[in-house]
Amino acid sequence: MNLYNKLKIIFLLTIINFVCGENESALEELVVKGKVLYQDQVSALKTPVPILNVPQTVSIITDEEILKKGFNNIEDIIRFVPGVTSSQGEGHRDAIVIRGIRSTADFYQDGIRDDVQYFRSLYNVDQLEILRGPNALLFGRGGTGGIVNRVTKKAVTSENFTRMNLGFNTFGATDLAIDSNHILSINSGLRINLHTDQLENHRDYFFGNRMGINPSLTLIIDSELTLNLSYEYINHERFIDRGIPTLNGRPDTNLRDTVFGNPDFNYHTVEAAIYRVQASYQMSDTFKANFNLTANNFDKVYQNIYPSDYDGSLVLMDGYLDPTKRDNLIFSGNLINEISSGKVIHTLLYGIEYIQTTNENSRLDAYWSATQDDTDLFFIATPIDFSINGGGIDTYLSYLAPNSKTHSKITVSSFYLQDQIDLSERWKFIVGARLDQFDISVDDLINNTSEKKNDNTISPRGGLIFKPQDNVSMYLSYSESFLPRSGEQYKKLNSSAARLDPDVFESKEIGIKILFNNQLNLTAAYFNSEQIRAARDNISGETFNIRGLSVDGYELEVKGDIGQKFSYVIASYSSLNGKTQTGGTPREIPEFTFSANAQYQLTNKFNLGFGYLSQGESLIIDDNENLTLPQYSRLDLSGSYNISDRLTLRLHLDNVLDELYFPHAHAVHQVSVGEPFNARIVFSYYF
Repeated sequence: MNLYNKLKIIFLLTIINFVCGENESALEELVVKGKVLYQDQVSALKTPVPILNVPQTVSIITDEEILKKGFNNIEDIIRFVPGVTSSQGEGHRDAIVIRGIRSTADFYQDGIRDDVQYFRSLYNVDQLEILRGPNALLFGRGGTGGIVNRVTKKAVTSENFTRMNLGFNTFGATDLAIDSNHILSINSGLRINLHTDQLENHRDYFFGNRMGINPSLTLIIDSELTLNLSYEYINHERFIDRGIPTLNGRPDTNLRDTVFGNPDFNYHTVEAAIYRVQASYQMSDTFKANFNLTANNFDKVYQNIYPSDYDGSLVLMDGYLDPTKRDNLIFSGNLINEISSGKVIHTLLYGIEYIQTTNENSRLDAYWSATQDDTDLFFIATPIDFSINGGGIDTYLSYLAPNSKTHSKITVSSFYLQDQIDLSERWKFIVGARLDQFDISVDDLINNTSEKKNDNTISPRGGLIFKPQDNVSMYLSYSESFLPRSGEQYKKLNSSAARLDPDVFESKEIGIKILFNNQLNLTAAYFNSEQIRAARDNISGETFNIRGLSVDGYELEVKGDIGQKFSYVIASYSSLNGKTQTGGTPREIPEFTFSANAQYQLTNKFNLGFGYLSQGESLIIDDNENLTLPQYSRLDLSGSYNISDRLTLRLHLDNVLDELYFPHAHAVHQVSVGEPFNARIVFSYYF
């Protein structure tokens, strides 16, 4: 019997024991945990600044909201965030589009870079923070459209508790998460989070399992010094599905049930160990120091075959094998000092960061013996017959020597300074800059060549806030970020790219934030962002700058409680316009996005919920108005019933109208098929 089944039995026996027993006591303080922990702070911003005083758009969702709304992954959450959509990520990684800029690397954990390509679990997340706009001052390279930060659950010394959530859905998937905190002494606590999932969905062949365990130890050394020690181990495996082809510029709906892959040749695995040491030292009421040391190693394999061309009856299949190993050592520290000068208050933030990364990557193309090439043609069928003369796919599909194999070393040294100036009760000003020294060397192990690049980049940030009332803020902001020419994943650096400056992203934003009755937040913002690229004239050899991608638009978000028993309300709308370097329309920018999600407390024990989202038409590739993803809408319903003070039954009905939709695409003939109607039941037990 595997660990997963053992845990399920223990969980069910615990429920039976509780239901049959008489103990009805509960920890009342847990009821408000999700409403007060980080609810009015952006922990990724290093300083505990209320959202109202942050001169950029920020969306936060807590662990309790994640549970009650039935969110299973980051994609579920960002559907309800304005200006942010999901990308396919080739079926093996979180991929986001923030304000028109695609990224697989702008992810952080407790404010520390987490840029390996994989699907991140939510089992140990206290809150998810999504910041829009360039964020290089605090996060360094990348963050060109924004960033996603996971704040992890940490041990507390105030209470003992255990929370369990066990879920099943109609596809056959199951998931179990346990969160258990134990007081070791008056000054120490141990918290263990673990999860295990068996993955299933509506697509043939799909399989997968994920597990993760994250123990953390909190030590209060004295009234000034607090330490948190954490270890996380993850092990994931899943089937890779890169979707279906298009015909006449749109997804071929006749292929909605066809999977263009094979269980033996479409899979992704990742195994990782992550160690973190965090220290907070309160030197005085106005002086604080924070330190973080993170070491991790990732071992990842990605293998797949996928459609690369299609004419309505024949499909051309391609494929590759891509293993990656990455080791990171990251040290960061900052000092926060509040200084008063008359009526003016300065909150100074001084920070340093040092990163060492090694990355080993190979790319092996598929080799089809029938064509003696990396592609082969097949007739459309369900399932597709990947066989020749009765021989299985494994008899004639293989991978030869790698066509690329690189070893990269990255060293980043950073220093940043920010001053938040409270000029008066009504006016605040934020100004700062970050200096990054980014050094990379990439060894091409096949061609026996090596390239190096050193970038010294300054990223400024400025913001002005006016508060006509304590609950209202109006702001202007300007910020920059950069992306080195080695790209997000450091896999290659050719000689021409090594001579060019990084891409620079500039963003200007104006907005207003209003807090109603200390319960409901409204944010409205207009922004404009531009990419500046260094290019080289092929004739003269001189370097010059050109305007690349430019995006502008507005976002509106309402979040919080609106009374009349409505709670956990999220409503958002965004409208973006973009232009590519050639003046065309960029890919994956919907004409609009609208979403709403809320819970309604019908009785003391019974809760109803709904979620609605609508996404406008978008292009599959840049500049081609004839290749589109159609507009779609989706309706979700939910309900929960408190069987007792400790046991809650939750029901989530996703896509109740069984809408056929295509949420995103990686390429012309790789369009994802959205999930049809699905029901999920979750047992939540607290003791």
